[in-house]
Amino acid sequence: MSSNGSKDKPWLAITLASVLLVFTIFSRPSLAEWYGETQPHMGTEISVYLWHDDPELGPEAVAAVFTEVARLDRLMSTYIEDSRISEINRDAATRPVEAGDELFGLILRSLDIAVLTRGAFDITYDSVGQHYDFREGRRPDEDTMAEELPLIDYRLVETNRGDGTVSFLQPGVRINLGGIAKGYAVERGVVVLQSLGVRHARVTAGGDTRLLGDRRGQPWMVGIRDPRDEDTVAVTIPLEHEAISTSGDYERFFEEDGERYHHIIVPSTGAPAGEVHSSTIIGPDAVLTDALSTSVFVMGVDQGLRLIATLPDYEGIVIDADGKMFYSDGLRSPD
Repeated sequence: MSSNGSKDKPWLAITLASVLLVFTIFSRPSLAEWYGETQPHMGTEISVYLWHDDPELGPEAVAAVFTEVARLDRLMSTYIEDSRISEINRDAATRPVEAGDELFGLILRSLDIAVLTRGAFDITYDSVGQHYDFREGRRPDEDTMAEELPLIDYRLVETNRGDGTVSFLQPGVRINLGGIAKGYAVERGVVVLQSLGVRHARVTAGGDTRLLGDRRGQPWMVGIRDPRDEDTVAVTIPLEHEAISTSGDYERFFEEDGERYHHIIVPSTGAPAGEVHSSTIIGPDAVLTDALSTSVFVMGVDQGLRLIATLPDYEGIVIDADGKMFYSDGLRSPD
């Protein structure tokens, strides 16, 4: 008889090895988990939240989104003196300025949306918008408004597709992509994550959110806040692989003599829009939901939701100045 029983019973050794393997698999703690971080960029908070199987690659994917957002900020921020858009604002009235493919494409899209919304969305709003300071509670006086208001006109921006340059037809014109850049940033963030193999994620920039996939078998539950109570959710919507953008008069504002002055300006008047408190747009592309949420805010309930009704795959929710909630045709009001 052998002194080692397992040599006489090879099946026993195989069985024990199998048990140990199964035990190891089921007792090993899962490395897959959610990773998230929030950082200040683009004048707001950027949040990234994703699922990844690898404890090293998960945080790297989060960091990659912030790297992309920082790159876009350096390109599109009017607060950065050497950004490409700042160069355009300085020089485009005296010479054609090369925008670069990415910025040029976003400017072209902004001008198309201006046509679609009949000027409710207008990137030249900054001609007046630059004179508002919401931290200091400052707004343009009557003389400044009279001088700058004629410069709010997207038709004063001339683009040359041949060489990718931008020109202004009048001195003093300024452009600002604040109504579309954050949507573009979260859309780009999702592209970055997809390239890294991420399948479940949420990227948020202020009021703009882009969802990648679902929340691992469940929809993402996205809340729209009460415009007059930051601790209250007015409505919650289940979404998967969608974009959702909300524009509200509570984001940047100050009050003077009982009147609220906020950052969403009516291009035709240079004054803040006053018919609604918030507008939310849902659809497949965060670039368009971002621009449309601003546009519908400016247009008001009736005109805004009529516009949304013409756009397949896009829906809207508007809360008016009386706090009443309105839905586009594709959304059913909750009971």
